[in-house]
Amino acid sequence: MPSLKSVAVLIALVAIYCNWPQPPLSDRLQKWKSSGKNFKFKDFNIFYKDSLGQGQSAANRVVLILHGFPSSTFDWYKMWDGLASHFGRVIAPDFIGFGLSDKPKGHSYTMFEQADIVESLLAKLGVQQVHILAHDMGDTVAQELIARQNALIKSKKKSSLKILSVCLTNGGILPETLEIRFTQKLMLNPWIAPIGTRVTNRLIFRKAFGEVFGERTQPTMDEFEDHWALMRWNDGNLIAHDQIQYLPQRYANRDKWVGALQETKIPLHLIYGPADPINPPNTFLKRYKMLMPNSGVTELSDHISHYPQLEDPDSVFQAYVGFMHSLKIN
Repeated sequence: MPSLKSVAVLIALVAIYCNWPQPPLSDRLQKWKSSGKNFKFKDFNIFYKDSLGQGQSAANRVVLILHGFPSSTFDWYKMWDGLASHFGRVIAPDFIGFGLSDKPKGHSYTMFEQADIVESLLAKLGVQQVHILAHDMGDTVAQELIARQNALIKSKKKSSLKILSVCLTNGGILPETLEIRFTQKLMLNPWIAPIGTRVTNRLIFRKAFGEVFGERTQPTMDEFEDHWALMRWNDGNLIAHDQIQYLPQRYANRDKWVGALQETKIPLHLIYGPADPINPPNTFLKRYKMLMPNSGVTELSDHISHYPQLEDPDSVFQAYVGFMHSLKIN
């Protein structure tokens, strides 16, 4: 029987094999990186994109994109130019711990801090009004921002940020309908996660990431490599068990965040891929429509899954433009 020491050495060797060398950023990612900027939040560097489009003076045409787990603003690269050319301005940060932002180890990653980062960035940029377009974990950050605005309205206090509309896409908006993936359960296990993050390689990532895309809308090999490189950037793969703590936070704050959507007077819309294994239509969509009668819904083609902005960007763009047109935002 092998000794504990030999097992530890074996795990260390496997970890080195799986994670060395760090994959380089592709030309596409290098271009994405060079077109963005960094700002300081506390002691951390936060990457963000900020593009001006048509009608640059229109303060009511700023779109704020909030990305999901485990990825980054790059999730929206297929729609970026279209959004930037159609609206006055498009802004999107990589949350702390994700994408090209700093990824501190041992950090307490919370949706409250991610919302603070958003508010800090918009204050730095002098933006006072936004339309939110969110996905996955970004939906939860949007819910926290809505809750804050609701609270200020109730207390009759003035806010430095006004949310003009919110468009959500596939995500854990309703924790009670979530179908958590096997890999997510492993990352939430305090004993397994520290080892799992060190032995995960691009093949394991590709399998787990591909499972939440439709069978006909899988990422290309280059897209898989780009998302893996962004996850590996700044050793982000080693903190996945810290990043994913947003899941238990959803359950702990369920009433606050779901209630925020029910109480708000902000125009709401959901763009939904119905082949999503995490948020199935027979549970999630049915309950969402029941709890959010104030929200519009665009249901995409049956084969579109959890990443609609990557799987069917044209339909998501048209649905979003249609929602904005309904608000008289051209």
